[in-house]
Amino acid sequence: MKIVVIGGTGLIGSKTVERLRKRGHEVIAASPNSGVNTITGEGLTEALSGAEVVLDLANSPSFEDKAVLEFFETSGRNLLATEKLAGVKHHIALSVVGTERLQESGYFRGKLAQEKLIKASGIPYTIVHSTQFMEFLGGIAQSGTVGQTVHLSPAYVQPIASDDVADAMADVALSAPANATLEIAGPERARLSELVARYLKAIKDPRTTEADVEARYFGARLNDQSLVSDDNPRLGSITFEQWFAKSAQPT
Repeated sequence: MKIVVIGGTGLIGSKTVERLRKRGHEVIAASPNSGVNTITGEGLTEALSGAEVVLDLANSPSFEDKAVLEFFETSGRNLLATEKLAGVKHHIALSVVGTERLQESGYFRGKLAQEKLIKASGIPYTIVHSTQFMEFLGGIAQSGTVGQTVHLSPAYVQPIASDDVADAMADVALSAPANATLEIAGPERARLSELVARYLKAIKDPRTTEADVEARYFGARLNDQSLVSDDNPRLGSITFEQWFAKSAQPT
């Protein structure tokens, strides 16, 4: 089976491509560097020719409100239109647990716009909502840093390792379209501020972490339900300690 992975050279994309190839499928790792650009449309028709399944794992290069909305809307329209012409039988997109609850954030408004385009396209689909990746803890810490203090919400998170995400995406790619949203999450819940404090201590970062209920998460105010899944999620198996031990150079 021919499968096209948009964003196939990124963190999740590259791992998903590897898993699908090991299962014997023809997999195209599509990205602007490989001549496939969902914004301009360059290379899309050729890449999708004969494809049965398309996974959209691409992310916006900018988190600025207008730019991120334009990215997901333009990319989504171009990709879905080309898929319809190519006769793609299953469109899969990776999104975020809590997207509909975090509409104060421009990033999550962009993701919701992407999801609406998929549902209206007429193409059989599966949307996978994932909790935050453990690999993004460094970026989350940076987003809340003022001087030597990291201000973060004490809301619960349920982070998942990228290997567990890739396992789930590969399984979904080889399954029938759900025409629904599925959720995946890590095996443990922790408070965001406490988890980042553990992470910084583990990498010997001198910054301190301060729990602040008013601290914004990429523009959105959090509560204990914002970033966790209570919708019967598929749980990953890798704990924070296991992930950290395996990650020689956490990002």
